[in-house]
Amino acid sequence: MTTNNDQPLFITSRDNAWLKSVRKLVSDGTAYRQHGRFWLEGEHLCVAARQKKVMIDELVFSESYWHQQRASWKNLARRIVVLTDEMFESVSGLDSPGKIACVCLLPERQKIQPDKASVVLDRVQDAGNVGSILRSAAAFGVRQVLAVKGTAGLWSPKVLRAGMGAHFSLDLHEGLDEAAVEQLQVPWLATSSHQGPFLHELQEKKAWPYPAAWFLGHEGQGVRSEWLNQADLTVRIGQPGGEESLNVAAAAAICLHAHLCCAGYNERLFSTHHK
Repeated sequence: MTTNNDQPLFITSRDNAWLKSVRKLVSDGTAYRQHGRFWLEGEHLCVAARQKKVMIDELVFSESYWHQQRASWKNLARRIVVLTDEMFESVSGLDSPGKIACVCLLPERQKIQPDKASVVLDRVQDAGNVGSILRSAAAFGVRQVLAVKGTAGLWSPKVLRAGMGAHFSLDLHEGLDEAAVEQLQVPWLATSSHQGPFLHELQEKKAWPYPAAWFLGHEGQGVRSEWLNQADLTVRIGQPGGEESLNVAAAAAICLHAHLCCAGYNERLFSTHHK
C-alpha cells in the first residue's frame, strides 16, 4: 500500500483497512491519542497546516478534487490517498464534505513553561467552546494552553474545526492533573460569575499583571473552588442585560482581549505585526 505523490493510492473498497482506521479518527474524539495522528478536513485547515509546516503524513483527496488541484499539493506528504467522491463523503465528518483532508502526526509533547502567559481549561467539555477558546488565545497572543483532565480532546476533529487553525500557533498540553497546573509561576486570573471586581473596573484602573494564566472553567460548575481560592485575582464580567452567565468561550474572548489591551501588550504586538 505504500506509494508516493506520483503514484497515489486509489481506494475503492469500503472494507479497506486504512479506510476503517480513518473512520475511527473522524468519529471518535479520543482516537488520536491511541494512533498518534489526527484528522484535518477542509481546504482552510489543510492550508493552515501546510503554512505552519505541520507534519502531514497523508493527504486525502476526493477524486474530483484530486484531478483539479493535485499539482498544488505535490511533495507535501508521505503518501497521497484518493477516494471516490461518494466514498470521501461517507468518511467525512462535515455536513458539507471538504473534498481534501490531512492525516497529521501529533506534535511531540513539550514541557510546560511556568513563566509563560497561559490559558488553563478546567474541564471545559464542549468541543466548540474549547476550539473557540484556542482561537481567541492565538488571536490575543497567549501561546500556551493547559487542558485539565475532563476537558474535550484538543486534537479531536470537532475542536480542530472550531479552532480554525489556531492549534498550529499554540503550545498545547492536555490530560493534566492539578500538580501539572500548579507548576505555573505567573499570577493566576480566574473568571467567576459571583466574586471579584468587574472587568471594566480593572480596565479603568489598568490593574493587570502580565504575563498571567487565565483559568476558564466547566460550563456549568465554573472553575473548581480550590483554584478560585488560590487565584491572585477573580474577575466578573458586567452583564447589564441581566443574564445569569456568559458562555465560557465568549467570556474567554472578552477577558483575553481586555487583558491584552490593558496590560499595554497590544501596542508591542501590533507594532511588531505590522513591521
